[in-house]
Amino acid sequence: MDIAIAGGTGTLGSRVAEELRTRGHRVRVLSRRSPEYRVDLTTGEGLIDALAGCDVVVDAANGHGTAKGVARTLVDGSRRLLAAARAVGVQHHVCVSIVGCDMVPMGYMQVKAEQEWVVREGRVPWTIVRATQFHELLASALGSAAKWGVVPVPRARLRTVACMEAAWVVADVAEGVPHRGRIEVCGPEDTDVREMARVWRNVTGRKAVLMPVPLPGRMGQALRAGALTVERPDVRGTMSFAEWLRTEQVWASVAGLR
Repeated sequence: MDIAIAGGTGTLGSRVAEELRTRGHRVRVLSRRSPEYRVDLTTGEGLIDALAGCDVVVDAANGHGTAKGVARTLVDGSRRLLAAARAVGVQHHVCVSIVGCDMVPMGYMQVKAEQEWVVREGRVPWTIVRATQFHELLASALGSAAKWGVVPVPRARLRTVACMEAAWVVADVAEGVPHRGRIEVCGPEDTDVREMARVWRNVTGRKAVLMPVPLPGRMGQALRAGALTVERPDVRGTMSFAEWLRTEQVWASVAGLR
C-alpha cells in the first residue's frame, strides 16, 4: 500500500512510518521540512501532489502555540487534508487523537475534539485512533521540571502508553478497512501522576522534590475523575511506565548518554 503520514517526523508519526516500512508498505512522510513531500497544512501547499496515488493518509500532525494557532494546523489543516485526499481518491483517513479530548476543558484538548468532528463530517472514509498520554511525554515533563529541583505533581489519573505500542495500533488501523468510528488504546496501568512521578524518580535516580499541587476548577475535576483514561480500551499496551523507563536507561547507557 501507498501510505502518506502527515506529521511523519514527529514523536508518533516517525514511529508509525518506521513500522509501516517494516511491514513492506511504501510510506510518504509529509511535513514542512520533508525533502520529498513538503506540505503545509495551514495553507494546503503541496497536499495534492503529496497524496496523489496514495491509498491511506495518517494524520499524526501536531500544533504548537496558542489554541488558535493549533487549530489552524489541526482543524483547518484537517479540512484541507481531507479535501485533498478526496480529490485524489484516498480511500482511508486515519486521524490520531487523544483519549478524553472531549472531556477536558483545556484549549488543546478542545481543538482535538473539534478536529475529530471535522473528520467525522468529512467525505473520506475514516477511523479515529485515540491514545492515552505517552510515557515519553510524561517523562519529558518530569525531567524538564526536575531541572529546577522541584517537580509539581497534581492529582490526576493517567493510563500512559508507550508511543511505539500506540504506533503499532495506528499501523494496524492503516492496513485495515475504515471503521467510521474510534479505536482507543491505553497503557496497562491505571494510576496517577504522583505515583508515576515516584516511579520516575526511583528508576532514574533523580533527586528532585515532588511537590503536590492542586488543579482547580473543571479541568482539575475532570483529570482527577480520570477523563484522560479509558475503562474498556480496544487495545491495551503491555509495557508499564517503569519498564519503559528502564529500557530507555539501557539505551541511553549504550549510546553513551549516561
